[in-house]
Amino acid sequence: MADSPIQPPTQRRRRDEAVAFLTDRIDYERMLHVPYGERQFKLQRMRRLLERLGSPDRELAIVHVAGTKGKGSTAVMIGAVLSAAGYRTGWFTSPHLDHLEERIAVEGRPCSAAELVELVDRIAPVVEEMDREAASNDPDDSGPTYFEITTAMALLHFARRGTDAAVLEVGLGGRLDSTNACRPRVSVITSISYDHTAQLGDTLELIAAEKAGIVKPGVPLVSGVVEPGPRDVIRDVCRRLGSPLIERGTDFTFEYTPPRHLECADSWGTVDVRFPNTAGQSDLEGLPLPLLGAHQAANAAVATATLVQLRRDGWTIPDEAVREGLLAAKLPARAEVLGRRPAIIVDAAHNVASIDALATVLAESFSVQRRLALFATSQEKDFRGMLRRLTESFDEVVLTRYASNPRAVPPEELQSVALELTGRRYPVCDDVEEAWRRIQSEANAEDLICVTGSFFLAAEIRRLISPSAATDVTNA
Repeated sequence: MADSPIQPPTQRRRRDEAVAFLTDRIDYERMLHVPYGERQFKLQRMRRLLERLGSPDRELAIVHVAGTKGKGSTAVMIGAVLSAAGYRTGWFTSPHLDHLEERIAVEGRPCSAAELVELVDRIAPVVEEMDREAASNDPDDSGPTYFEITTAMALLHFARRGTDAAVLEVGLGGRLDSTNACRPRVSVITSISYDHTAQLGDTLELIAAEKAGIVKPGVPLVSGVVEPGPRDVIRDVCRRLGSPLIERGTDFTFEYTPPRHLECADSWGTVDVRFPNTAGQSDLEGLPLPLLGAHQAANAAVATATLVQLRRDGWTIPDEAVREGLLAAKLPARAEVLGRRPAIIVDAAHNVASIDALATVLAESFSVQRRLALFATSQEKDFRGMLRRLTESFDEVVLTRYASNPRAVPPEELQSVALELTGRRYPVCDDVEEAWRRIQSEANAEDLICVTGSFFLAAEIRRLISPSAATDVTNA
């Protein structure tokens, strides 16, 4: 989103009031302990909210994307390709890095501050009415949550803007997520790994069952899941619901060629996506991939298989649009290169599988002397497992905490865990800006600095590295 003129005070105040209305709601993204059940996550409440807004979801052709990791990247890739194919496309993703408006985009452009205010003005009276009804029925009950309201705002915005397609990224899980109130044209599960285990379950099979809650009777599912246990769970759900299943490893495969020496200059990798069992579908080879890593190639393969499924349903998506869209699909804080000599990488990896993928990216695409990491994360994450991987893959790790969310793990606690794992006392900086100065002072031109562990840390560091990366929200 390009920089734009500063808002007049009245407009800025109205935006602040709109955001305050939203942030006053129950927001599970900021809670230390997130309850997970049908009492807190009520699909029927979400459906009532949409009905009172005129059911904007029914006007939209929806692609619904779930998964432990990769769902945001996959959603943006699908959206970018549909846009390149000539379809007016909106996408709803979370969390945002700098501004709430980033979550609700049409043609890759976040909604403006003025549009955000209009959406809140439309939805607030409905929410307040639902609050009153909930309180009269049960004093411990509540009306719509922050995520439910922003989901409804996105659908309303897409309907108002006349989008041909809407790509919705699941927030948490799938079965009880507010986005699951909609009926899509195609559903997607990108991957299954351990994350949010307190809410979704402590086995891959239990997590898969929650993610597979997005599968609708008769609606095709594209799955990038290859692990036998969760794959069998997903197969069983699709079988019971009569939903066609398009699987990685069976119906589509991929091969990734990574870029090299990114500490010196920009380049991108390529991915070949093949369809061994799809009659009439040619393989797509040499697709450009600006997003780094084999995990992003896997996401690109899932996105491509989803687009091929839409082709079968009559959508016009030329091969050239796939290439053009993938090349345009850029996401901040996904192995994002923000500097060279030393190389500076910002990545929002926040579970063990993502840290593993990040370590692989750095090893295959950068040739540097030392690797230094700046790390902070949230209390509900497996930070012991993440620290184990980081201390194995990096020469130095500086531990900090972000200021923008109360769920941050105290860096002294991270230090204690790292000491137990390695016998080494890693440095602690309680302030992000101080931590950034420290790690910069320790790096020379031949080194690599990687910031990782959380979207919240990524956002704060990006603003320090490049203030222009955090754009002003205006009426543009």
